[in-house]
Amino acid sequence: MIESLSSVLPIFIYILLIILLIVGIILGVKLIITVDKVNEVLDDVKKKVSTLDTFFNIVSGISNRVENLSSKVADFFISIFNKVSNLKKRKDEFEDYE
Repeated sequence: MIESLSSVLPIFIYILLIILLIVGIILGVKLIITVDKVNEVLDDVKKKVSTLDTFFNIVSGISNRVENLSSKVADFFISIFNKVSNLKKRKDEFEDYE
């Protein structure tokens, strides 16, 4: 009995190893196919993002121009307010001297 097991068991183990090797090869091929598909999807996404990047650059440029314009308008009104307040102060100081 032990002699028959010692001759059959290595053959059984070799068969299982061959099956494991075949399954590993099949999984490896499927993994390669999946990675290729993922690379195609990533390339497509990269192209689409690059087209959106130009759009966002345009929006950013417009935003910067609007910010500069609003800053200039605010500075203009602040300078007018400062001039008016300085005139009032000078007028009050002039009246104090009289």
